[in-house]
Parts: sequence; C-alpha cells; structure tokens
Amino acid sequence: MNETVSTEHAEPREPRRLHVPARLAALFLVVAAGFAVWWVTRDSTKAADAQTMRSQTQALEHEVAQLRSIAESLRARLDDGEKVDKSVREQLLGLDQRARLVEDSVANLADKRLSSHDALALDEAELLLTLGGERYALFHDASAAGTAYRQADIALSEVEDPAFATVRQSVAAEIGALNDTHAADTAAVALQLARLRGQAAQWPTTAQAMVPPMQEPESRLARVLGAFVQVRHDDTAQTRAVLHAPNLARELFLVDLREAEAAALARDDARYRAALESARTEFALAFDAQTPAVSVASSELAAAANAALAPPIPALLGTALKELRNLRATHALREAKAIVRPSGDAK
Repeated sequence: MNETVSTEHAEPREPRRLHVPARLAALFLVVAAGFAVWWVTRDSTKAADAQTMRSQTQALEHEVAQLRSIAESLRARLDDGEKVDKSVREQLLGLDQRARLVEDSVANLADKRLSSHDALALDEAELLLTLGGERYALFHDASAAGTAYRQADIALSEVEDPAFATVRQSVAAEIGALNDTHAADTAAVALQLARLRGQAAQWPTTAQAMVPPMQEPESRLARVLGAFVQVRHDDTAQTRAVLHAPNLARELFLVDLREAEAAALARDDARYRAALESARTEFALAFDAQTPAVSVASSELAAAANAALAPPIPALLGTALKELRNLRATHALREAKAIVRPSGDAK
C-alpha cells in the first residue's frame, strides 16, 4: 500500500517539469514580440523624426536661401550706396570749390558795389547841394533850397566812408542858416494880391477925375491939326491917372498888381517893389480913400510892400559843397597813388 501511494505521488511530477520550458518559450516569444513591436515602433518613430528633420532642414535651407538673397541684395545696395557716396563726395568737393570761387566773386563785387555806391551817393549829394545853392542865388527860395540840402544830407548818410561825415555837419549848419533867413511866403503874397485884384471891382472910385485944363494952341495951323491929333507926354503913372478917368486908373492898378504878383512868384524883389509902388500910386488916385474897404485895402498894400522876398544870401551857403569837392579830390589822389604804387613795385 505504501508503494502504491508513492507511485501515485510520483506520477504527477513529470508534467511540471515539462511546463517550465514551455513557459520559458512563451516568455521568449513574448519578449521577442515585444522587441519586435519595439523595433517596429522605433523604426516608425525614426522615420517620423527623419521626415520631421528633413522638412525642418528643407525649411532652413529655404530660409538660408532667402537670407542669402537678402544679403546679396543688401550687398548690392551697399555697393550702390558706396558709389553714390563717392559721387556725392566728388560733387561736394566740386561744390566746395565753386562756393569758394563764388565767395571770392561776391567779395570782389561787394567791394566794387561799395565803391560804386559811394561814388553815386557822392555825385547825388554834390548835385543836390549845387541845385540848392543855385536855387537860392537865382530865386531866393529858402524853402526849396532847404529841401535840396536835406535830400543831399540823406544821400551823404548812405556813404560808407566815414571821412565824409564832416560834410553832413556843414550841411546841417547851412540848413539852419536857410531857416533863419525868414523869407516871405511868395504863394501867400501872390494870393493876397490876387484877392485884392478880385475886390477892386467893388471899391468906389473918386467922384471926378482931376483933368488939367487944355492949353489952346497959339497958331491957326496948330489949332486945325489939334482937332485931329493931340500929343501929350506922360512919363509917370501919376500923370496918366490924372489925364484919364478913374476907371482907367483902376485898370492900371490891376495891371500893376498882376505885375507885382508875377514878380513875387519869381522873387524879383526890385520889380516887385516897383510894380507895387506904382499900384499904390494908382490906387490912391482911382479909389475913394474915405471908404472903409478902400482903407483896409490900403493897409494890406502897405503890409505887402514890406514883405522881404529876397533876403541876403547867408555867409555859410556853399561851404558844404566846397568841403565835399575837396574831400573827393583828396580821395581821388589817394586812389591814384594806390594804383601807381603796385605797378611801380611790379617793375
């Protein structure tokens, strides 16, 4: 029974030994399958990574190509910029030289302009001073002469050379002397005389003319000829007024007033006083002195006779013109010497 039992217990151990290799084989297969799966998965991952790397490499190559083209375009632009800078630099150098030449030309023109401007201003001042002096000498017109002197002073103020500043002082002194002459206003005097001529038609004349008695001729022949021709001698305006009616004396008075008016405008003092004296004589013979209007007119004629049309020439007149001419002559000699010296040095 014991042997039976042992055999019964020994028989089941053989199948267990057979299961171990099977398990190992199965494990090996599992491991192999896992390895195969891993290998396959690894290859697919590598392929995907390789594809990704390839696409990235292509993208990088494309970008590099773009960067290379951009760099080449930038290089070309830089080359063009260098060429432009070089040409601009050359142009700037040329412009610099031209600017220097222009500056020299402008400096020369400025010197010439200043000298020409001073010469023109001095010519203008000399002409105005001459005109002012002649105006006063011929017509005794202090107002017009003062205007010419003031214009000459303006012309002298534009001269750049300070040596001519003393001439302006002399001009100012002469203007003051002209203002102190106190010459009568010829326009006002002429207007007053014209007003008297207009009022003369309203003044009453004398009641009767003072006609001298006629002397009978001694011979019969003289009496016969005297019926046709009468000869009288009238050397003065008073004689003419006595021999004619008051109306004729009034007309002569108007003519003398017009003559005095013309002499006043011309500042002819001698002719003015002679005409006014004759007018006053005819006025006394032609009009009734008892009338108030005639009395007022007589006073106005007396005041007009006292008008100073031609005051004496001031002693300073012409001083500025002489000084200006002397200074211009001195400067001309200096310029001539400055021109002659360089030519002598060159020889």
